[in-house]
Amino acid sequence: MIEASCQCGEVTITVEEAPLTVTDCNCSACRRKGALWAYYRPAQVKVSGDTDFYMWGDRTLRSHRCKICGNTTHWSPVDPNLERMGVNARLMTPEILA
Repeated sequence: MIEASCQCGEVTITVEEAPLTVTDCNCSACRRKGALWAYYRPAQVKVSGDTDFYMWGDRTLRSHRCKICGNTTHWSPVDPNLERMGVNARLMTPEILA
């Protein structure tokens, strides 16, 4: 079990296994966030804590962040039928990313 958390610890994300790869997206939003995205099926991810979200562009993704510290935690699809979401792997311990 892998647990990730934002800076203040309000939001935690739990996944069963470490990501095999991560994506350093260079879109205008992700580039500014500095996130590394690990992809999972939504059923594989448990998010606890209070987040809000931002949507831009074609409005197909919600980019979630902690309401307290502002760390970007994950993104989720607007369409509930899509089977992929992104978890900010920078919130995992450095040993996991190694």
